[in-house]
Amino acid sequence: MLTRKQHQLLLYIDDHLRRTGFSPSFDEMKDALELRSKSGIHRLISALEERGFLRRHHHRARALEVVRLPNTETAAFTPNVIQGDFSARLSGVANDGVAPTVSLPLYGKIAAGLPIEALRDNGTQIQVPSTLVGHGEHYALEVSGDSMIEAGILNGDTVIIRRDDTAENGQIVVALIDGEEVTLKRLRRRGNAIALEPANAAYETRIVPADRIRIQGRLIGLFRHYE
Repeated sequence: MLTRKQHQLLLYIDDHLRRTGFSPSFDEMKDALELRSKSGIHRLISALEERGFLRRHHHRARALEVVRLPNTETAAFTPNVIQGDFSARLSGVANDGVAPTVSLPLYGKIAAGLPIEALRDNGTQIQVPSTLVGHGEHYALEVSGDSMIEAGILNGDTVIIRRDDTAENGQIVVALIDGEEVTLKRLRRRGNAIALEPANAAYETRIVPADRIRIQGRLIGLFRHYE
């Protein structure tokens, strides 16, 4: 059983790793949890490591690995907002899911498995908590497939995308291939090529020349509905 602060820190580290590919700094963790000193973060990390939730790689700076998440992770949040940026996940705890909403265009289904035909705006709108979005233009896509399940992205989930044409290594992006195929994958640059990595051992990484790929946005949140 984790304490509230341990649970919050674990989710923050997991979210940061998924978005950026590297661990947050101690200052970032301290500010995110609104602690006065970094010594509190050290104690929380040690406790999470002792319980088998975190692993530290001592030979590398800022190298934390989330080994597992608690089975009760989703119980602390609103049923239909399971993952998103860290502020959204905490607000779901504090406000019992009652938060202002914004309207985003829902473009359709995106394959988290095999690429599919490029999506077009069909005029459909969805309401999402305003805490899931920040500055910039955003849109939503429904996930079709299971190749990102190890990143916590399931078939039928709705992903929130910030429209952008650039991304850092390790970020999960919407990638348009050859102007006609679109897919949701983790991006890694390899010289003049880009590797589109799945998060499912059953799928292979696809390596494509960089000039054949256009980034259409970066994953910033995930919206899940339970019947």
